[in-house]
Amino acid sequence: MTAIKHALQRDIFTPNDERLLGIVNVCKAGKKKKNCFLCATVTTERPVQVKVVKVKKSDKGDFYKRQQTWELRDLTVVDAKDASKENPEFDLHFEKVYRWLASSTAEKNSFISCIWKLNQRYLRKKVEFVNVSSQLLEELPKAEESVPSGESQSVAGGDEDALDDYQELSTREEQDIEGMMEMCEYAISNAEAFAEKLFQELQVLDGANIQSIMASEKQVNILMQLLDEALGEVDTIEGKLSSYEEMLQSVKEQMDQISQSNRLIQISNTNNGKLLDEIQFLVNYMDLSKGHIRALQEGDLTSSKGIEACINASEALLQCMNVALRPGHEKLLSVKQQQQMFTDLRDTFARRLTNHLNNVFVHQGHDQSSTLSQHTAELTLPKHSPLHRDLLRYAKLMEWLKNTHREKYEGLSRTYVDYMSRLYEREIKDFFEVAKIKMAGTSKEAKNKFATLPRKESALKQEPESLHGSSGKLTGSTSSLNKLTVQGSNSRRSQSSSLLDMGNMSASDLDVADRTKFDKIFEQVLSELEPLCLAEQDFISKFFKLQQHQAVMPPLAQPESEEFDGSAASRIPPQTDHRHSSSSEKDMVRLMMNKIFQSIETELNTLIALGDKIDSFHSLYMLVKMSHHVWTAENVDPASFLSTTLGNVLVTVKRNFDKCILGQIRQMEEVKIPKKSKVGILPFVTAFEEFAELAETIFRNAERRGDLDKAYVKLIKAVFVNVEKVANESQKTPRDVVMMENFHHIFSTLSRLKISCLDAEKREAKHKYTDHLQSYVIYSLGQPLEKLNHFFEGVEARVAQGVREEEVSYQLAFNKQELRKVIKEYPGKEVKKGLDNLYKKVDKHLCEEESLLQVVWHSMQDEFIRQYKHFEDLIGRCYPGSGITMEFTIQDVLEYFSSIAQSH
Repeated sequence: MTAIKHALQRDIFTPNDERLLGIVNVCKAGKKKKNCFLCATVTTERPVQVKVVKVKKSDKGDFYKRQQTWELRDLTVVDAKDASKENPEFDLHFEKVYRWLASSTAEKNSFISCIWKLNQRYLRKKVEFVNVSSQLLEELPKAEESVPSGESQSVAGGDEDALDDYQELSTREEQDIEGMMEMCEYAISNAEAFAEKLFQELQVLDGANIQSIMASEKQVNILMQLLDEALGEVDTIEGKLSSYEEMLQSVKEQMDQISQSNRLIQISNTNNGKLLDEIQFLVNYMDLSKGHIRALQEGDLTSSKGIEACINASEALLQCMNVALRPGHEKLLSVKQQQQMFTDLRDTFARRLTNHLNNVFVHQGHDQSSTLSQHTAELTLPKHSPLHRDLLRYAKLMEWLKNTHREKYEGLSRTYVDYMSRLYEREIKDFFEVAKIKMAGTSKEAKNKFATLPRKESALKQEPESLHGSSGKLTGSTSSLNKLTVQGSNSRRSQSSSLLDMGNMSASDLDVADRTKFDKIFEQVLSELEPLCLAEQDFISKFFKLQQHQAVMPPLAQPESEEFDGSAASRIPPQTDHRHSSSSEKDMVRLMMNKIFQSIETELNTLIALGDKIDSFHSLYMLVKMSHHVWTAENVDPASFLSTTLGNVLVTVKRNFDKCILGQIRQMEEVKIPKKSKVGILPFVTAFEEFAELAETIFRNAERRGDLDKAYVKLIKAVFVNVEKVANESQKTPRDVVMMENFHHIFSTLSRLKISCLDAEKREAKHKYTDHLQSYVIYSLGQPLEKLNHFFEGVEARVAQGVREEEVSYQLAFNKQELRKVIKEYPGKEVKKGLDNLYKKVDKHLCEEESLLQVVWHSMQDEFIRQYKHFEDLIGRCYPGSGITMEFTIQDVLEYFSSIAQSH
């Protein structure tokens, strides 16, 4: 083993500046035996690092190599397995447990001993040794006792001084050695002589030490005698101290009595202080001044000064009643009496306050009702700000009542709602009666003005009313045009149309004036209701203190069949008892407002129905106004009574608006066209134009523009469908003319009004107008040169069948003679005559309102010239070199069209 140890030191550890201190030959327990060595090493450089290295013999040769290294500081447990019996197995606990089997128990013990010594020296006993013999671990302490502190101890068996071989000399030791060697110059050349001299000097020093010890024996005896005398003195002092202790014992007993007395006095003073604090607490927090008591019992609730005094007294009473008593206070008789007095004062003042406010509510209701007659002539609602201002003086008292007497607070709430609902019901009913009278007045004025027209004109006005009812004056006037066209002869139709034009001018003016007046009345109604509701809601919130925390819903919020109408009940959602008990105060405000203003929604719906009955186009005005007011109310408070009510009414207005649009569409579908007169611009096309102009004026900058856009789309689709339907049913006027004129009118209207949502329909109208204009022109131009048209159609048919163009002239029906014969039938004079007849026919087909005659005539000119050039081209291709030409030129055609247009 020694040879292996030296070999390992030389080959493995010396190159790494390490010293091998312990070694054991091991193999892994329980596996195939592969021998290796566990080595305990330390580094030669400071700070010293202690390691456990696993060394294994190489498979390729006889040299050793380092296989694995552990730091000793990572070692936690060394387990020797058995301390009493010889057992070569042991475990080392690093990051995991390594189980080893040593070649002999002696080697195992030597290695464990080495590890233990290194642990003691460098790791301060950090590693735990388990199942290790105590004798093995006691070797090192014995060695430490036999050597001075700071010197090295034995680390491994057989190498006791190995750890200190390289210990450095101190500075003083170096100086002494150098001085000694200087005194003996031959120390280096003759080491034996130097050692001999040192030995002789050491013997001299030992003899001097022995003589010194023997000389000090006398001094030791003297020292012992002095110690005996000192012990005697100590006994004397101890006796005196015992006597002093007996004397002080009586003093101590007296001081204990005094201390006990002082402690009792201190406890008494502490108790007295605490008692004084309790009394002061009760006096400070449960004492109500006589002035406050007098204010609660007899205070004036009508004057501002008296109300202020009552407020201060009620707040002081509430503080006294809500004081947090300490344990045991409620058992004191004086406290019970004081609490009973507070309860009596609270009940007395609550009763006085409730009676006074009940009287105020009743008197204010009667006083307000007496002033209603002043507002009947004007469309205004009475202002309640004086009542609110007077009652708000009691707001703090209402809050006190809410916190102290919930039943009386709820009773006052019911009383206020009851009286105010009656008052507001009368005021709102009278207000809406005035509004209805003013609205009815506008329609009566219109009827009176119409009565001044001649009998024929008034008769013209009555027809559409009987046909369409209350569908609106715009639709009535246009429908009357339709009725007039059914009349019969053209002379009577022209006379009726002239009368109608006069009536329409006055009707249009009257419609605008009436609708503007209605719009102002409706806006006045909403403008009066809005501040009234907002002011009342603000007052309820402030007066009844219903703004912040959760509260129990008062009984007045319970819907009752005899007090709630259907509309009000529908706004109150069904709620469970738990929902009633936990509803927010905002819900309480809204429900109180529902009870007070339960007639507003009904009256508004009645007024809206009246306006819609007078003129269905009033729904446009109402939709814009109502939308604006709903938007304003929602910005203030989306859940308020005003916002909810106006939102419900807005639904009704929107429904009426939709009915108005459906009525317009139904009139389009029911229109009847005359059979013996030209159609012209259809009544519902004109009606759509007037509707769009009116709607654009009303909905300018409106919030609900989307509703109008949807209505536009519905109406324009119905217009398109019914124009095509009428065109297909027309007998007198060609279908293309009906389509062309009406779609031209629609396109002009949409281009002028610039309605963005109808851009696609505008393009479609232009497309339909252009297509039918071209179709009408082509159809009409077939008449003046009919035989020539048929001849060249036959030529084109032969070419299409495969006949070569230059061979067409050899066909019997299409030879040159036949061509000359057909051309001779259309000299310039005959062509001009045919075009003149065509102009007259087109003039009969077209109506004067659209002024499309010159447009159509110019299009016909272009088409005629195009056909002329086409004929000449066919002659040149199918009859080459024949010299056949038309009897008139393009210049002649231009002169014909120009002269005909000028002559007419």
